[in-house]
Amino acid sequence: MFRTALRNVLAHKARLLMTVLAVMLGVAFVSGTLVFTNTISEAYQKSSAKGFDQVDVAVQQAYRPDEGDRIAEQPKLTPELLRKVGKVPGAESATGVVSGFTALADKDGKLIGGGFQSQGGNYWGKDDPRYPIEEGRAPRGPNEIAIDAKTAERAGYEVGDTVRLSVDGPVLSPTVSGVFRTDDGNVAAGGSLTLFDTATAQKLFHSPGTYDEITVTAAPGTSQDRLRSAIDKVVPEDVATTITGQQLASQQATQIAASMSGLKNGLLVFAGIALFVGTFIIANTFTMLVAQRTKELALLRAVGASRRQVTRSVLIEAFVVGTVAAVTGLAVGVGIGAAMRGLISTLGETVPDGPLVVTPGTVVTALLVGVLITMLAAWLPGRRAAKIPPVAAMSSVHAQATTRSLVVRNTIGALFSGAGVATVLYATTLEGSDGQAPMGIGAVLLILGVFVLTPLLSRPLIAAAAPVLRVFGVSGKLARQNSVRNPRRTAATASALMIGLTLITGMTVMAGSLQTAIGKMAADSIKADYVVSMANGSYLSPDVEKKLSGTEGVTAVSPLRNAESRIDGQTEYITGVNGGAIGELTKFAVDSGAFRVGGSEVVVDTETARRNGWKAGTSFTAGFEGGERQKLTVAGVYEANELIRGILLDNRTLERRLPADTRPADMMVMVKTASGASDAAKDRLAKTLGDNPAIKIQDGDDLSADIAQMFTLMLNLLYGLLAMAVIVAVLGVINTLAMSVFERSQEIGMLRAIGLDRRNIKRMVRLESLVISLFGGVLGIGLGVFFGWAAGELVASRMPTYELVLPWARMGVFLLLAGTVGVLAAMWPARRAAKLNMLAAIKAE
Repeated sequence: MFRTALRNVLAHKARLLMTVLAVMLGVAFVSGTLVFTNTISEAYQKSSAKGFDQVDVAVQQAYRPDEGDRIAEQPKLTPELLRKVGKVPGAESATGVVSGFTALADKDGKLIGGGFQSQGGNYWGKDDPRYPIEEGRAPRGPNEIAIDAKTAERAGYEVGDTVRLSVDGPVLSPTVSGVFRTDDGNVAAGGSLTLFDTATAQKLFHSPGTYDEITVTAAPGTSQDRLRSAIDKVVPEDVATTITGQQLASQQATQIAASMSGLKNGLLVFAGIALFVGTFIIANTFTMLVAQRTKELALLRAVGASRRQVTRSVLIEAFVVGTVAAVTGLAVGVGIGAAMRGLISTLGETVPDGPLVVTPGTVVTALLVGVLITMLAAWLPGRRAAKIPPVAAMSSVHAQATTRSLVVRNTIGALFSGAGVATVLYATTLEGSDGQAPMGIGAVLLILGVFVLTPLLSRPLIAAAAPVLRVFGVSGKLARQNSVRNPRRTAATASALMIGLTLITGMTVMAGSLQTAIGKMAADSIKADYVVSMANGSYLSPDVEKKLSGTEGVTAVSPLRNAESRIDGQTEYITGVNGGAIGELTKFAVDSGAFRVGGSEVVVDTETARRNGWKAGTSFTAGFEGGERQKLTVAGVYEANELIRGILLDNRTLERRLPADTRPADMMVMVKTASGASDAAKDRLAKTLGDNPAIKIQDGDDLSADIAQMFTLMLNLLYGLLAMAVIVAVLGVINTLAMSVFERSQEIGMLRAIGLDRRNIKRMVRLESLVISLFGGVLGIGLGVFFGWAAGELVASRMPTYELVLPWARMGVFLLLAGTVGVLAAMWPARRAAKLNMLAAIKAE
C-alpha cells in the first residue's frame, strides 16, 4: 500500500500542485512569523543585555501602598543614600541615575524617533563609564548636552552644533558638547538618547536633589549576589529595593518577549486563517482524486485490501504532499522572515543588529503544521472512499450523495447556524468585554454552520444569476448547470473565498463605523478650536497653558490636569479643569443636575456615578497626596466620551490640596480663539510655543485626520495579512476548475463535437468560475456585515455616538474583487479545456 500511495502521488503531480502551494503558503506564513519575531526579540534582548554590563546591582524606589483615604508618600533616593551605598564593602562605584522623556529635533525641525523612543538622562561626573565619549566632552551646565553617536549620524549633528529639544513643552536650545556610544535598545531601535549634567537633568525631570535609580558596580572578586546582600543591610526596606544586573537583564528579556508576543500571536492568527482556508482546498483535492480512483480502490478491496489499508493509502499520499509542502514552506518562511526585517528598515524603523534566528521549535512547528493539516483534511475523503463496497464502486452507484446524507448535513448546518446566530444576538445584549467571548463562539458556530449549509444555499443563490447568464447563450446555461452539478465541491471552493471576505468586510464595517463615531464624538462634545498635547502622549508643562493664555486672540483656555485621589478606600483619578472656561470649551449631554465646576462642586460621568452610587447633590470626601482632604459635591452627571471622562474639579481647588512641590500633570490643553480655527490662529499658537516639534496643535479636522490615518493604516495592514487567505482561495478555485475540466474531458469533447467552439468552451469555464466566486463573495460580504453590526453593538454600549455605517463603495469593490478572482482563476483551466482534442477526450474514461 505504501508503494501504491507513492505511485499515486507521482501519477498526479500536476493535480496536487495547487494543494502543495496552498499548504506551503500557510506554513511559510507561520514559519516566517516565528523567524521574524524570534530574530527581532533576540536582537533586542542582546542589545538590552549590553546596557546592563555596567550594572551589578540596581537600587530602586520601594512602593508604599495607599491606605484608606490617604495617598502614601513615596520614598526618594537621596544623595545621602547614594553615599551610603557607595561605601558598602565590595562596591567599586555608585552612580545616581536620572531619566525622562526628551524630544530632540533634527535639522529640519522634525522629531527624531517619533517621540516614543526619545529618552533623556544624566551624564555622571566627567567620565561616565556607561557612555564612553567618542568626540568632545561631557555636558556642563544647563546649556550643554551630549547625544548618542547613532542619533548624531542620523541627524547630521556634530560637536558645537546648537539643537532644539523639549522635555515637557518649552523649547530649549543647548549646544552639543559631546557624542557618546551606547548599547541602549531604544537607540538601536531608532530612538535618541540625550544626556545632561546631573543637576540639569534633575531640574528638567522634576526630581531636584533625588535620583530615579542608583546603580552599583562590584569590585573585582565580588559577585552580584554578594554585593546585593551587603547593600540590603544598609538600605531600609521601606525606602528602596535591590536587584542584580543579571535579574534586570532577565526581566528586560521577559518584557521584550511579552511585547513581541502580541505581534507574534496576531500574525499567527492570520497564518491560521490561511491554513484554515487551505484545508478546504486539500479536502476538495483529495475528494476529487479519490472519486477519480474509485474503481482502482474498489479493485484493491476486491483483491484483499482492508478498509484501513485503503484509508492508510490516502493518508500516506497526504503525508508525502504535506511533507513536501512543509519543507518548502519552511524554506520560503525563512526568506519571508528576512524580508520582513528588511522591510522594517525601508520603512524608516531601525532594529538592533543580529543574525537571523531559526530555532528548532520553528522547524518542528512548520513541519507539524504542514503535515498534520494535510493529513487531517485528507482523512475524511479517504475514510469515505474506504466505506464504499467494491461492487458498488465498480458500478458507480456511489457517485451521488443519498437523500439521507443531505438531510443529515442540512440539519447539522441549520443547528450550527441557529446556535451561532442566537449566541451572537445574545452577546449584543451584553456590555463591553463581557460579550467578547460569546461573540467569538457565536461567530465560529455561524461560520461552520454556513459552511455546512453552503451546498444547500448554492442552488437558489446561483439560480438567481440565471437571467444574467442567459445573455451568454449556451455557455451561460452550461456554466450555471456545472456550478450546481456538484454542490459540495462548489461549497468547498466558495467557502475558502467566503472566509477571507467575511473578515475583510467585518473589519471594514467596524473601522468605518468607529471612525465616524469618534469624529462625531469630538464634534458633538468639544467646542474648543484646538487641542494641544505632546507628540508622545506624555505630560505638558504648566508653562504651556500660561503661554497660550497670553496669546493674541485666545478667549478661553483649560488644561486637563491629572491627579490621584482616594475616595472611600478606592483610587480615583480626578481631572482638573478651569471651571470658568470648561463650559465654553466642551458640550456634554447632562443626565441630571447642571454642568457646573467651581469651588467644591464637581461633575462626574455616568459610569463613575453609577459605580459609586452618586447623583446630583451627593457629597463625598477625596483624599490627596500629602494627606490633604476635600469635601466635594456632585453638581451634575454628564455623558463622557473617549477624550474626557471621570470627575472634573476646578484647578484652583485641586492646586490648594496638592503639596507645594508636586508638579501638575497636564494631559492636554484646550484652546478657543475669537476668530475660530484658522491657519493664522494655528500659526500664532505654534509661534507662542516656539514651533516645538514635540507638541501637537490639532483642530477638529486634524483630530479626524489622525483618526482616519490610524484606521487606514490598521485596515491596510489587515488587508495585507488577509491577502494570504485570498491568494489561497484563488488557488482553490484554480484547483477545482482544473480538476473539474479533467473530470469532464469526455463531456467537453462531446460539446466540441456537436458544435461548441473553443471560444465558447473558454467562456463556459470562466462563467462557472465567476458564478462560484461571486457566490462566495455574496456569502462573505453578508456574514461580514452581520458580524460588523454585532461587534458594533458591543462598542455602542460604551460609546453613545456609535452607529452602523455600511461602506457601500468598498463592499462593491470587494464583490468586484471576488468576480476578478473568478475570472483570473479560470484563465488556465479554460485554456486547457479549449485545447482538449475532441476525439481523444470522447474516448477518455
